[in-house]
Amino acid sequence: MNSIRCPWAENDEKMSRYHDEVWGVPVHDDQKLFAKFCLDLMQAGLMWRTILYKQENFEKAFDDFHIETVARYDETKFEELMQDAGIVRNNMKIRAIINNAGRVLEIRKEFGSFSAYLWGFTNGEVIKNNRKTMDEIPPSSPLSDSISKDLKKRGFKFVGTTIIYAFLQAVGIVNDHLISCFCNSREL
Repeated sequence: MNSIRCPWAENDEKMSRYHDEVWGVPVHDDQKLFAKFCLDLMQAGLMWRTILYKQENFEKAFDDFHIETVARYDETKFEELMQDAGIVRNNMKIRAIINNAGRVLEIRKEFGSFSAYLWGFTNGEVIKNNRKTMDEIPPSSPLSDSISKDLKKRGFKFVGTTIIYAFLQAVGIVNDHLISCFCNSREL
């Protein structure tokens, strides 16, 4: 097996572990999808490393991203989150997560699950891009454009195409591991 990984994950043990064990592994569990959705939303304008190193704080602050619980957050809980120094205290991002939890519940009613909705855009298939260099990886794609547009129409917030593309990569709907990366050829 090739021992080379994508260059963005080198030289940092936590980033390497995330790359090797999480990034690009297909996720079908609604709870895990929502948690990753929220973390990618929080990443907007920041480096992923910042969010990764605060992940446990986010999970604690947002009740492990339990969808139904987050959807019921009130102004008191919002203010509590705004005072939590362990997370990114961005008013718009926190409000977006609360809003989006409610929208995920609506999607579940319509599609049966958040997973069915998301994976429906690719007919359940992983989009494997076989990129040779990091420069070949775009910030968005027609797929992320389409999902972003649909989510916005459904009332989601902080779901621009770049955020959605990062999310699709993270949850394995899009496989952008470089062809030289040992994760590119693993069986999932």
